[in-house]
Amino acid sequence: MTTTSYEYQSPFVRRFVNQGRAEGEAKGEARALLTVLAARGLEVGDDTRARIDDCDDPDQLNLWISRAVTAESVDDVFV
Repeated sequence: MTTTSYEYQSPFVRRFVNQGRAEGEAKGEARALLTVLAARGLEVGDDTRARIDDCDDPDQLNLWISRAVTAESVDDVFV
């Protein structure tokens, strides 16, 4: 069985497929950030969790992940 990558022809469909991919990527980055913070033993409050979950910018989330690796506190992630 051969698997191929289908490229949608309609700009309308392409826009929504790309939007879905970006949202999925952001959700994965948010989960990774929360995982790093938990692994480091840094407690995440409800407001901070909401801030992370509401962020839809993968680049911003990656920056926060990088900071979380060495942060002394959760606040250090968002400076």
